[in-house]
Amino acid sequence: MYLLSNKLIFPPIELTNNDGILAIGGDLSPERLILAYKSGIFPWYNQGEPIIWYSPNRRMVLFPKDLKISKSMQQVLQKEEFSVTFNQNFSEVIANCKSIGRKGQNGTWITNEMQEAYQKLNQLGIAKSVEVWKNNELVGGLYGIDLTNIQTSSSSVFCGESMFSKVSNASKIAFIYLIKKLEKENYSLIDCQVYNNHLASLGAKEIPRNEFIKML
Repeated sequence: MYLLSNKLIFPPIELTNNDGILAIGGDLSPERLILAYKSGIFPWYNQGEPIIWYSPNRRMVLFPKDLKISKSMQQVLQKEEFSVTFNQNFSEVIANCKSIGRKGQNGTWITNEMQEAYQKLNQLGIAKSVEVWKNNELVGGLYGIDLTNIQTSSSSVFCGESMFSKVSNASKIAFIYLIKKLEKENYSLIDCQVYNNHLASLGAKEIPRNEFIKML
């Protein structure tokens, strides 16, 4: 495992261990985070731990054309009980992602340091949010990293980070609206990082890391 110094560099991603861990240490400066995401690397750790950098061998991604919307969700969308905005309240979205309770988890991996770092990226136009409203109350949303403005290739990739839901289906609404928007804007894929059943039900799938890196 590679121990990062103050130098703005990551080791080759082929050096990850079996758990997908590439390196520890470093910082969450905008420059390092941008380099990480451009290289297929992301931070994931808990409060009190050193920063841990991952690049899993199998990457969970969603190609916009593969989005699956169940019949029940289609009915929810048709009712128009929710309204959706884009990048209008990033601070509240990440704060809710940090504080929301999740089954099988104690606490959150969104540390105070990480929350501050991603708010800085939002101010730079790199981290963006989706907000879901019901009766003028923020009830769900998600945030992630938009690589479009920092990539030199023609590929457009959005890296999803976290989502939250205070009422049933709110996070799914955020995700569906985001995918539809990105499809219209010709994004290549959405990076979902690691496998989970929720995202698989919406059409996400795992691909080899080398394929993901090529798409970046």
